[in-house]
Amino acid sequence: MSPVDRRAALTAATLPLLLAHGTTVTTRQIAEAAGVAEGTLFRVFPDKSAIIRATLDAAMDPAPLYEELAGVETKLTLRPRLVAITTILQRRLVNVIALMMAVGMHEPPGDLEARRESNHTITATIALLLSPDHGQLRLPPPEVARLLRLLIFSGSHPLITDGTPLTAEEIVTLLLDGVLVHESADPAERSPSVRATC
Repeated sequence: MSPVDRRAALTAATLPLLLAHGTTVTTRQIAEAAGVAEGTLFRVFPDKSAIIRATLDAAMDPAPLYEELAGVETKLTLRPRLVAITTILQRRLVNVIALMMAVGMHEPPGDLEARRESNHTITATIALLLSPDHGQLRLPPPEVARLLRLLIFSGSHPLITDGTPLTAEEIVTLLLDGVLVHESADPAERSPSVRATC
């Protein structure tokens, strides 16, 4: 196994342990999870802190998110396309928040400018995915993308939702339909309502 592959395998084995034990995870636990001798860890990383930092960096890397969003099928109609986008973003957000809480982080690692650039890329990617249906939207796709991300954050964060997060479908319904009853619509054709608790 190449050094790069070995490093990736060790961080992958460390991630669930960080979620379960936080920074109290031991190198012995990491070695057992990775199926290697404990000494092998220190041929790749200088100490446990370096393993944890590398694991956090890998978990927070936005590249896999960009790739997953790019794979959303643009042939889907608007609503299911938005549900697919929301599902991806919601899963990423929940995983990141869980990891940050487990290790006691108050903000994501990295400098502010890098985080802003990542946020811009995510919003721009969503807007591009919405652009085929811009004629159906009352707001420009970038603004719809921004609102979607706000709803995903507020509707998924465990401390905001009191442990009852919105589903991807509920978030999309709230974004596209709001909470007002559309009197002109046939009741049988209305979208599923968002839970009254939200």
